[in-house]
Amino acid sequence: MPAVYSWRFFVTAGGLMSYGIDIVDSFKQAAPYVDRILRGARPADLPVQAPTKYETVVNLKTAKALGLEVPPSLLVRADEVIE
Repeated sequence: MPAVYSWRFFVTAGGLMSYGIDIVDSFKQAAPYVDRILRGARPADLPVQAPTKYETVVNLKTAKALGLEVPPSLLVRADEVIE
């Protein structure tokens, strides 16, 4: 069954497509927070941050196995296409 996942590792494992946050970028954003907390800042005083980078990954091999045709406009916009 075709599905859209929120994490890219599902697509690299054979899923059809993912759209979600870039995990590496999220960890990079978290590091300064941890540093500030370890230096004595109160967590309640730190601002809430939302993810800033999202990525789209499409697995063409899975699409072909399911008999689906992925629109070229989606392939152009994808951050990564697995063939």
